[in-house]
Amino acid sequence: MDEKVKEYIKKQKSPQKEILEKVRKIFLKTLKNYKEESKWGVIAFAGGKFYIVALKNNVNVGFAINGLTKEEIGLFEGGGKTMRHIKIPSLESIDEKKIVKLIRLVDKKAVCTECK
Repeated sequence: MDEKVKEYIKKQKSPQKEILEKVRKIFLKTLKNYKEESKWGVIAFAGGKFYIVALKNNVNVGFAINGLTKEEIGLFEGGGKTMRHIKIPSLESIDEKKIVKLIRLVDKKAVCTECK
């Protein structure tokens, strides 16, 4: 594990710390060909195509959206032009199947110019 990623997770409070750890494992299992890194002060994968950030009341999981259809972009929250997210407020609310489905969709279709 990247030292900065380790430090980032370690300094989080519960339940964000546990949510980060579980979501991170889902990413590592799903994206075997990509490196995990600290980028923008948060956990990132695929050079920034995906990110995980702990916030005060939840954890946001971000996804690049360029190249997705309007319908596919509608699966995410937020109003960003290049990235959107899903919110995870608790450990129990983690829907692994949904997260894996979104990771695979974005990995296959989204274009992330900053990720290269």
